Amino acid sequence: MPLTLHGSDHTALLVIDMQNGFCHPEGSFAKLGLDVSLCTAAVAGCRRLVDAAHAAGVPVIYTRYVYRADYRDGGVLVQEIMPALGSSGSLAAGSWDAELVDELPPTPDDFVIDKNRYSAFYGTGLEPVLTSLGVRNLVLCGVTTNMCVETTARDASQRDYRTFVVSDATGELEESRHEAALATLGFGFGAVVTTADVVAAWS
Repeated sequence: MPLTLHGSDHTALLVIDMQNGFCHPEGSFAKLGLDVSLCTAAVAGCRRLVDAAHAAGVPVIYTRYVYRADYRDGGVLVQEIMPALGSSGSLAAGSWDAELVDELPPTPDDFVIDKNRYSAFYGTGLEPVLTSLGVRNLVLCGVTTNMCVETTARDASQRDYRTFVVSDATGELEESRHEAALATLGFGFGAVVTTADVVAAWS
C-alpha cells in the first residue's frame, strides 16, 4: 500500500535551509558561481506550505545551516571537501547569509533549529521537539534536494517517521540531482508529493 498523507494529525512541516546563502541571488552560493535559480524557485512552494500548515494547526519547523564564524565546527566538509565555504564567509552565524529568506519569516509559534551538518537530525534538538509534539508524519520542503533534504529524509525514514518530500517546494543546484534525489526517496524512503497534494490533505 503506497504511503499517503491523510489529514494533518500528528504531522509537522519541516522547512529545510531556506536561507539567503542558498536561495538569494546575492547569497554566498551565487557568489561562488553556482546557479541558485532552482533553489530560489522553491520559495513560493515553501510559502504556500507554511501558510497551509498555519491554517491547519500543523507545527512549522525551520532549519538553518549555520557555522561558527571561525568555521571550527565545519569538519571535513569545510576543511577539505568545500573549503570555499569558509573562505567566502558562507552561512556564518549572525550573518545575513545564514538568515532565512525574507519571504519565510518564522512566527513566534514556529520552531527554528540550527545545524551544521546536512541532516536536520544530527547533533540537533529536532527529535525531542518532534517527540514532544507527537509527530509521526513529516512533510519536507526546502533546499537542497540532493543534500540536506535527502539526508534529512533518509534519517527521518530510518526513525520510522512517515516521510513526505514535496517535489515542487524543493530545489537543487542542478535539475538532474533534484530528479535523482526525488526518485531515490520515493523508491525507498517515503513518498514524493506536490504542494497541491499537501494542501488538499490539510484542508
